[in-house]
Amino acid sequence: MADTIIKILIIAGLFFLAYKLIFSGSRGLTLFEMHFKDGKLNKHKGKIPEKFERDCRAIAKSNKLTCTVRAEKSDDVRLHVSANIGDNLIQQIRNQFPFEYYDKKQSDASKLKG
Repeated sequence: MADTIIKILIIAGLFFLAYKLIFSGSRGLTLFEMHFKDGKLNKHKGKIPEKFERDCRAIAKSNKLTCTVRAEKSDDVRLHVSANIGDNLIQQIRNQFPFEYYDKKQSDASKLKG
């Protein structure tokens, strides 16, 4: 009886480990996420640059978009837009995104004290 329980726990642990390795390895730190439904910002999380949010709202409103826009940072910042909208609208959103805002090098304050 104890052998069977130990085998079941080991198999369950292996399945859990395989699941985590397959489905959670490629995503970085989510900086922000915006969900649009019928051209309106439905929900959001994270700190969104103000100008980018205004521009995205304008694009979504004029085209009645239902999509998700998400920025992730692993080594560099990547902008993900859901694939249910056209390539030209995705490009318009990417053109508005301030990549240079996230690419700034952080200065080390400890070396400035002298």
